[in-house]
Amino acid sequence: MYLNCHTYYSLRFGTFSEVELLQLAQQNHVTQLVLTDINNTSAGLNFVRRAPEFGVRPILGIDFRNGIQPCFIGIAQNNEGYLELNDFLSHHLHHQIKIPDKAPCFTNAFVVYPFEQVLLNEQEHFMDHEFIGVSIKDLRRLPFSRLSEHKHKLVVQQPVTFRNKQDFNTHRLLRAIDKNLLLSKLQKGDEGDEEEKMYPVQNLAAAFSEFPFILENTEKLLNQCSIHFDFSKDRKPQNLRTYLQNVEEDERLLEQLCTEGLPYRYETVDDTIKDRLEKELQLIKKMGFVSYFLINWDIVSEARRRGFYYVGRGSGANSIVAYLLRITDVDPMELDLYFERFINLYRTNPPDFDIDFSWRDRPTMTEYIFKRFEHVALLGTYVTFKERGVIRELGKVFGLPPHEIDFLSEGKYTLDQLDHVSKLVLKYGKLLKDKPNYLSIHAGGILISERPLHWFSATHLPPKGFPTTQYDMVIAEDVGLYKFDILGQRGLGKIKEALEIVAYNQPEKYEDIDIHNVKGFKRDGNINNLIRSAQCMGCFYVESPAMRMLLKKLQVDNYLGLVAASSIIRPGVAKSGMMREYILRHRNKGRTEEKAHPVLLDIMPDTYGVMVYQEDVIKVAHHFAGLDLGEADVLRRGMSGKFRSRDEFQKVQDKFIANCRKKGYSESLISDVWNQVASFAGYAFAKGHSASYAVESYQSLFLRTYFPLEYMVAVLNNGGGFYRSEFYIHDARMLGATIHPPCINNSSIVNRIHGSHIYLGMMYLRDIENRVMERIVKERLLHGPFVSMEDFLDRVHIRMEQLAILIRIDAFRFTGINRHELLWKAHMMLSKNDRMEHPKLFPPRHQKFQIPKLHTTQLETAFEQLELLGFCLCSPFELLAEPPRNAHGQRDLPRYLNKHIDIYGYLVTVKNTSTHDGKRMYFATLVDQQGEVFDTVLFPPVAAKYYFRGKGIYRFYGKVVEEFGFLSIEVIKMQKENYIQDPRYAEMRTSKKLFGSNK
Repeated sequence: MYLNCHTYYSLRFGTFSEVELLQLAQQNHVTQLVLTDINNTSAGLNFVRRAPEFGVRPILGIDFRNGIQPCFIGIAQNNEGYLELNDFLSHHLHHQIKIPDKAPCFTNAFVVYPFEQVLLNEQEHFMDHEFIGVSIKDLRRLPFSRLSEHKHKLVVQQPVTFRNKQDFNTHRLLRAIDKNLLLSKLQKGDEGDEEEKMYPVQNLAAAFSEFPFILENTEKLLNQCSIHFDFSKDRKPQNLRTYLQNVEEDERLLEQLCTEGLPYRYETVDDTIKDRLEKELQLIKKMGFVSYFLINWDIVSEARRRGFYYVGRGSGANSIVAYLLRITDVDPMELDLYFERFINLYRTNPPDFDIDFSWRDRPTMTEYIFKRFEHVALLGTYVTFKERGVIRELGKVFGLPPHEIDFLSEGKYTLDQLDHVSKLVLKYGKLLKDKPNYLSIHAGGILISERPLHWFSATHLPPKGFPTTQYDMVIAEDVGLYKFDILGQRGLGKIKEALEIVAYNQPEKYEDIDIHNVKGFKRDGNINNLIRSAQCMGCFYVESPAMRMLLKKLQVDNYLGLVAASSIIRPGVAKSGMMREYILRHRNKGRTEEKAHPVLLDIMPDTYGVMVYQEDVIKVAHHFAGLDLGEADVLRRGMSGKFRSRDEFQKVQDKFIANCRKKGYSESLISDVWNQVASFAGYAFAKGHSASYAVESYQSLFLRTYFPLEYMVAVLNNGGGFYRSEFYIHDARMLGATIHPPCINNSSIVNRIHGSHIYLGMMYLRDIENRVMERIVKERLLHGPFVSMEDFLDRVHIRMEQLAILIRIDAFRFTGINRHELLWKAHMMLSKNDRMEHPKLFPPRHQKFQIPKLHTTQLETAFEQLELLGFCLCSPFELLAEPPRNAHGQRDLPRYLNKHIDIYGYLVTVKNTSTHDGKRMYFATLVDQQGEVFDTVLFPPVAAKYYFRGKGIYRFYGKVVEEFGFLSIEVIKMQKENYIQDPRYAEMRTSKKLFGSNK
């Protein structure tokens, strides 16, 4: 009887989930109802999926409104009607068109106009599919209204938005957040009616007892509606079913491509390779995933045609078919990749393919996919209210001053410190936490469907400009829609640009480079030595302090070791304590025999019986706990966070533990193994995924080994990486580069290299305008280098404050004229007003100015660079107010092992973390006076006394310790060192003292 029900996907209006709506219906003995969120269909699929559990027959519709002003309700008679409604809503959302007061003539959908709207619009005539909605509140007015004449058109429209007073209060807060108003300023017209509640069926019938025909009309309307989506285990994939004309042609093409790929990938094709290929092809055909592979092949083939670099990863990297189709560069035979992680008869979803493109190329590839295939949309996701964010929003709504909002957000309070309003903020903050705030876009998911995607939901159009579904990946998979992951990363941009830079900086060597010769890279001793010494600054996935530390502890010097390290570094493995155990077993093989359970060691001999890869969850669940492969995959997927809250996952968890007990394992062993599974599987990579990362790491390590300067320029031009730009610049200097500040004749917008000279890009100048940089570069390309500042001003339109930035950074140093003199000259030649842009008919005549002789010191230059670039190009140790009292550095750590050292370091990066009992501690990486990197740790007692206060030089006193060959300093005390007084302002202060200030 309820045909106008809202959930919290009526964004910033509704207050509870679609499952809570179904629970409410069950409590009130409601057996059929219509979900009609406001201009939103996010809850529709899950509402249909879950409804049978609550004895509810689900019907779908949309509450069409402008803002919260009702227009009409659309109710789908069937799936075709739902498609009509979604088409209509999507058109208006995409083009930001107002919803009309009058609905279009839907073929398979009913329209219900709210009672009040019909009166306001003075509507007299109604089509067969159109009705008038009457709420309990409207019954008082109905007998006295002209609408009482339309008896056969009247239906019950009792909106459902709230369950109780608390819901209504929450709703009002959401409305105030949406309107960016104080709660006290919220108008009645901006909120819903508190009476929008669900009543037991008998109460609703009693309310309409004087108008039984309204109940009959409503029943008749609802009985004509039926919606169906297949959520069964045997459901068919809803992705594009065939790549070519039919399944047979698809299968022939897939076989042909594999045959063509064999000689490209393998010098010798033995029976093992043939058997693996045949096994995969049979299963791929049986599971109906042929088109899925061919679509991915189409995408990467187009990328190669355009000269784009890509990396294919995910569980699909365990597949030899993917390797032969060049979707991935990971050989499953070489790595003995676990077949059942890639595909098995129990899994309904195809394997994951994450295809990474350069961040510059990804938009082009996304556009290609939308043009190449018919039914395409980006996958949506929900941004929810988070704890700190919601406290800030509610703080503003309740009128708290900013300092009180900050205090609450930090969470460092006791309840007796708080007043009534602050307690209300916290109370309602808990109610709003994790509710959807707005719709966004999945990081890389694209859906390519057999049916129009509006069959499943409406789409909206975010700023990226591509239609995006109103549901997320979990429900998409439930209904049989499996995403294609098209992702962007900067690592590939670095590799591609590095090769382009080598082509012009060392053209004689460029022809000999094959960046895809990964097999050769794996055998290269110079590259492997770089990994072993952890000299990996700028290299994909292996440059962070944590990874550098792990590489040294594991003594990694080969591809397989790097594959393992790529997964071990993930948070879950460390959290479970298995990272440390893995290192211990790696360095002491006797420990493996002593500590590893025989079954686990037999399952995972390569990783010493330690779960490292995502497929290890499947192996352990299947072989150790006796789950079938389908149940094991539910466990693996549940650990990824997608299904952790679902009943099916809980059942599998219970069976895992029960089976282990039946096998006679001790409770301590069961607990230990389950804790390993539970703690790390959500973060671990599939082995093929790690191997894909390792391939890209080797490509970047090759470039760093043999073309280090070109590679570092590419790193800088692609946004750096884990560290700030100044440290990649520092690293380039350590590798032999001469670094020059921006120059109007040698610099571009980005960084450029000439031989071993790197000219920083003008992009580092904080306040320089893009259009000014573009003018300079364009003018220089068209008419050659500038010969003087006068020549520059004749050719480039620029304002005085922009010119001053260029002069102060010494971009005119080719003139040989002191910066101070150039500034004097510039002020005399330019007024502070914008110069007029007009064609110059005659060359300007320049006046001769007599300017006093001025000087610039190196210290002034350093401070100008600090201000304009954010870092200086000299050693920061030269800026200390007091010179260092020693020259200790990273090279001294071995002789101070287990002793105390006094050392100075320039802060590179600091990681704030917490111990298991919540105490704060720090890991910091620094550069010493010789330019080498060293690491420190501040344990909680020290971290409670000292903390890092931003960039700068710190002096440490601590003990040098070693763990698995990795040296670091356990800090006992530290202090931040002061820089010398800025000489530019010191001179001004001296002048004021000598001559007095002009106040």
